[in-house]
Amino acid sequence: MPRLEGKSFGSPDETRTPEKAKIDSVTIGALTFAREILEPGWRWSSHVKPTVGGESCQRRHVKIFVSGRQRIHMDDGTEMEFGPGDVAIIDPGHDGWVVGDEPNVLFELAEATREE
Repeated sequence: MPRLEGKSFGSPDETRTPEKAKIDSVTIGALTFAREILEPGWRWSSHVKPTVGGESCQRRHVKIFVSGRQRIHMDDGTEMEFGPGDVAIIDPGHDGWVVGDEPNVLFELAEATREE
């Protein structure tokens, strides 16, 4: 049967506020989406690594960048910078940080689970 569902980040299912970040998430069916607001000075290796461990981020990310800029450095040395209107797939094995004095706002497909 066809389905139509929607939610708003104005009323997120969950909000987390780690240092220099605010992450709101909504879940629709088997998909979880996150809106991340990363403040100037945020860096994965400085603000997330101490909590999760490891030498680099081991999650795969699918992101759409709305404002600000973020630079990604892969373990193999590859680097790219993303800004408004950019879409990225970032495989495990990376560091990332906000570039400049503007917050980096992005949306991420945070989780997709199989729906029976």
